[in-house]
Amino acid sequence: MNSKQSLSDFISKSRKLRGKKFGKKIKIGILSSFTINGLSEVLQVKCAEKNIECITYVGGYNQYNQEILNNKSNFYKFSPNITFLILDTRSLLGEFFYNPYSLSASERKDFVNDKVKEILNLVDTFCKNTESKLVLTNFALPVYSPYGIAESKTDYGFHDMIVDLNSKLKESLKEFNSVYLFDFLLFVLKYGEKHVFDFQNFFFGDIKISLDFIPNFATELMSYVIGVLGISKKCIVLDLDNTLWGGIIGEDGLEGIQLGPQPPGNSYMEFQKILKSLSARGIILAINSKNNLEDALNVISKHPHMILREKDFACMKINWNDKVQNMKEIAFELNIGDDSMVFFDDDPVNREYMRMNLPDVYTPDLPSDSSQYAEILQSINEFSVLKITKEDSHRSQMYLQQKKRKELEKTSSNLDEFLKTLNLHVTIQKSNNFNIPRISQLTLKTNQFNLTTKRYQEEDIRKFSNDSKMLVGCAQIEDKFGDNGITGVFVVEKNNPDEWILDTFLLSCRVMGREVEKSILNYVISEARKSDVARIKAQYIPTKKNKPIEEFLPSCGFVKKKDHWIYNLDKPFKVPEFIKVDVR
Repeated sequence: MNSKQSLSDFISKSRKLRGKKFGKKIKIGILSSFTINGLSEVLQVKCAEKNIECITYVGGYNQYNQEILNNKSNFYKFSPNITFLILDTRSLLGEFFYNPYSLSASERKDFVNDKVKEILNLVDTFCKNTESKLVLTNFALPVYSPYGIAESKTDYGFHDMIVDLNSKLKESLKEFNSVYLFDFLLFVLKYGEKHVFDFQNFFFGDIKISLDFIPNFATELMSYVIGVLGISKKCIVLDLDNTLWGGIIGEDGLEGIQLGPQPPGNSYMEFQKILKSLSARGIILAINSKNNLEDALNVISKHPHMILREKDFACMKINWNDKVQNMKEIAFELNIGDDSMVFFDDDPVNREYMRMNLPDVYTPDLPSDSSQYAEILQSINEFSVLKITKEDSHRSQMYLQQKKRKELEKTSSNLDEFLKTLNLHVTIQKSNNFNIPRISQLTLKTNQFNLTTKRYQEEDIRKFSNDSKMLVGCAQIEDKFGDNGITGVFVVEKNNPDEWILDTFLLSCRVMGREVEKSILNYVISEARKSDVARIKAQYIPTKKNKPIEEFLPSCGFVKKKDHWIYNLDKPFKVPEFIKVDVR
């Protein structure tokens, strides 16, 4: 299925972006072994649609080697946040694309190994010269082979060369923290070689991705933009009737709805299976449905072909209330922003109503044909993250534990009593290779309890961690209901022997309101005292979302002086006695 908008449409729209203001900004470098006209403009428009200003640098035709190997190149002067290095099979193999069998099998293996080394040398040079993330394409597998049907009987044949090249690249690039491999081979399989590679475009100007499919290619690359900026969605909110199952439960009854191994019920089962798989990797599921609660729960708990059960949903709003109000309540209960949610509803009126009232909620269009639901869900790149952490994979379980905490809180007479019964345990550890990805992820995504909302990539955290003038650490929070994982982060500058600066201090929204932040801050204060530091200096930089941390510094004894808050270490610091703290 091709993009709805043509390349010329995107180019026209890109010209109208000049002078507009956006909430975020990203600089993208584009280097390629062939002509890649239009990709820059499409990325600019797609970024603008997400309130991102996109500034691009496009290297000269087939100049990627020169741009990367020359540390004074214009590419390095541009200093991108993310770089797409787009290489093609023809350019890489050269004459051996057409005559691979002019080499013996062993020579073909040596040729592939040499090409892998060349690429890795380029990647290594890139990483030494810039802090940009690099997204490198792997190599498409042509349908063509000079040996035709005899290819499968040939030792280390033409296709084997490319498969081996891709495999070795994938394994080797795992050693580079800031380098990612985009599966261009899968992209070609998805749309078909005869569509992605157009001979007319190729002969006209060495264009190896058809101009008609540049928008589709840009859509795939946007996943990395979402991941780098940390703006991925974390919750899918679902309607029920004609969304999770076919028909209306209130009218058709348990046995009358469409849900099962036969069509059309199997399309809803497939949709639920994809949702279940997303839940397993950390995407929260919730329900927002106008329905009788008893009828809906009857399906969820008793229908033999229901894939998703009540335990799979972190929040359920099944009532006859306004869906926008329900959505606001879901966001409040899960403690997430509107911009973290995706809404699936078969009714176009409900979708438009949601878009008008909560535009930050991503509400995709759904066709009347339910067989397309699973495909649409799989094609959405709004959930893209550069790395899935242990906390991500346990997120659904953590939200179920949060339900139990809320229930306990309702039965407690006051907050202090509730907190004391939680058996809170805070484990503080300095940054290391295992927790750095999670520390970076929290700085990118945490908005509410975050003093400065400074955003740091993994490479930034690694650099800080190796700097003796920095203190970087995190906190893992546990209680009697379970492990919340790493949910607190601090970054401290130690440049001045008399004064440390609290550069970053944050807590995930999941653990707000339990006073664990004081235990974490106490660790920083204790470390400062060990170094005979006189004071800690901090700054609260207000945003639209971080009001929950506004009173944190004064409540901990910090005194405001001009634009900063100061804590003198000759004062005692009171920590909650009901929290057990371990330092590793």
